[in-house]
Amino acid sequence: MPTEPAYHRLAAVLRTQILSGELPPGAKLPSETRLMEQHGISRSVAKWAIATLKGEGLVVGRAGSGVYVRDGHRLVRYAHGREMRTGSGPTSPFARDAEQAGRTPTWEHDSRHDVADESIARRLAIEPGAPVMRTSYRFLADDEPIQLSTSWEPLAITAGTPVEWPEAGAAVGVGVVARLDSIGVRIDEFEERLTDRPALPDEMEALALTPTSATVWVIERTYYAAGVPTETATIVLPRGRYELVYRVPVL
Repeated sequence: MPTEPAYHRLAAVLRTQILSGELPPGAKLPSETRLMEQHGISRSVAKWAIATLKGEGLVVGRAGSGVYVRDGHRLVRYAHGREMRTGSGPTSPFARDAEQAGRTPTWEHDSRHDVADESIARRLAIEPGAPVMRTSYRFLADDEPIQLSTSWEPLAITAGTPVEWPEAGAAVGVGVVARLDSIGVRIDEFEERLTDRPALPDEMEALALTPTSATVWVIERTYYAAGVPTETATIVLPRGRYELVYRVPVL
């Protein structure tokens, strides 16, 4: 049987120390030299072990200072009761989750007219080639990139309305439910499909992930109004930075 790589074993030791609290949030990890002395390993093994923990979001490097255990508080994504139509708080799900965690939400976006490929057409129950609004987002909490999302909305629903462009005018920072409410389209349910996979190269760059153990959650979410899909999105979340919470009524 193949032998487990030495850096996996060292990463497991350090991971256990972090999760048990032996190395609490804010604690500095031993230097590479110290890890070499303690565990009888090479420098490359120490480097790869630390890179693994960085990829898992457990530690963070500080230039000229060392590597430290991250604050253990992950952003919590609530998948039930998140989309408030009205109220004093933000209707953007990400903005609401970030503010509840005491973090400042910001985001970058790019919207453009596009056509649905076969996969998106299937998710939106429209014909391939039908016109859609495609919007790509990068979300940040306290300036840390923490989520990517690409959404598609059928232009048959939104074209020519004040909310055709998701981040224009009064629609800036407004969640899908509240936006479509404003044009008389009432979303009444959504479906999410959750998988995980290694991060793609462009995702690693956008989310500032390291190559080792850079695993992401991928959520395919679709909103419906009276059974008709109104928006679908692919959401990418670094596993080490998020806690996913689902609360579902039992009928």
